[in-house]
Amino acid sequence: MKNKLVTVCGGGGFIGGHLVNYLREQGYTRLRAVDIKPVEEWYQVFDGVENVVADLKLLPNCIDACRDASEVYNLAADMGGMGFIENNKALCMLSVLINTHLLQASLQAGVQRYFYASSACVYAADKQTSPDVVALKEEDAYPAMPEDGYGWEKLFSERMCRHFREDFGLTTRMARFHNVYGPHGTWEGGREKAPAAVCRKVIAALESGSDEIEIWGDGHQTRSFMYIDDCLLGIDRIMHSNITDAINLGSSELVSINGLTDLVESIAGVKLRRRHKLDAPKGVNGRNSDNTLIQQLLGWQPAISLREGMTKTYEWISQEYAAKYGKPAVVSG
Repeated sequence: MKNKLVTVCGGGGFIGGHLVNYLREQGYTRLRAVDIKPVEEWYQVFDGVENVVADLKLLPNCIDACRDASEVYNLAADMGGMGFIENNKALCMLSVLINTHLLQASLQAGVQRYFYASSACVYAADKQTSPDVVALKEEDAYPAMPEDGYGWEKLFSERMCRHFREDFGLTTRMARFHNVYGPHGTWEGGREKAPAAVCRKVIAALESGSDEIEIWGDGHQTRSFMYIDDCLLGIDRIMHSNITDAINLGSSELVSINGLTDLVESIAGVKLRRRHKLDAPKGVNGRNSDNTLIQQLLGWQPAISLREGMTKTYEWISQEYAAKYGKPAVVSG
């Protein structure tokens, strides 16, 4: 299998770039990475990989991407952090074209396995009203009331994967990601997620001499965050499992945004005043991953602690900040 062609869609993005590298390290020798961005804007680029720039919303490009592939990983989507998805619902929903056309192209090409990256945003909003959230089980996605725009696209695309499996025999696998973070991702510009945003804000405060940090919302909203290495291992295990339905892939370590900020301050060796921007997008009040099913079926769950992952992420963003703004890197204290 490792000598057969594998296509990673969204290979120029955060998770996709890491996945390409992971597959290389696992011994896969024929890899194709496809992304809409110019190659110079990809987060990671590797030698020995067929790097293709293409808009996968278009069916002909999907046909080219899937040609001769034995496995296809779909991590391509127009998305970002909460600030992006709450203000770009139509753009998020247009990603339905990517998954639909990739499924059609995969079926036509005789692809053996197809992976779809779904999201915890598929979960019903009425189960996420309290910061003291009960961890979300897979069945909590129905009756459906997902995140508007982005969540609806993800839930619909899950159904498409299911029906291509049931009706056409295409082997599809789906994972609901819970807030993936780590190095080589977006850390500024409006598409970054909370872990990267908090790291950047703390670094910027240290560099500028400010004693203040802005927090979106009251900071009591809770989430779990999964480090990229756990995500990659989970993708691999789910892709090559017999699990046919969408399954949670996330950490069960719940933290508030205020708690996440405390952690980053601890890593940086600083304490800042909080200025809460109460009218900023903050998403649901609470969300956590129930990992009962993945433990039952795979005997595994994400295990990298938030402190370990955030320390690595903070140090990487410090280096990136210094390289961009010409200032010494702020190392963890």
